[in-house]
Amino acid sequence: MNEIKISWFTKLMFKLWPGMAMMSMAKKMGIADPLFDEAQELFSKVRRIDVLPSASGLRGFILVLDRKTALYFYQNGDHFIYDGFEMGRYEKGDITIFDNAKHNG
Repeated sequence: MNEIKISWFTKLMFKLWPGMAMMSMAKKMGIADPLFDEAQELFSKVRRIDVLPSASGLRGFILVLDRKTALYFYQNGDHFIYDGFEMGRYEKGDITIFDNAKHNG
């Protein structure tokens, strides 16, 4: 990945206006996309995110937002893809789900 030099002005922006600084950095890195703004808008309103393993038997996971909306992700080769959502009332997730994950490093 290419490194980006961070100017003193950008560092100041991160201290005073982190959201604006992130938008500026994203633009410099070529990833400024309205989709990310929409994701920020969505996730900034979420108070709780639970992670659950997929119940379907496929390799994947479920993100549950505020115990009301489930986002489904399934493995596709070396990455995960979004597979849809459902709405309803969901149980709390297991906060130790990543405890046995292998760490790179």
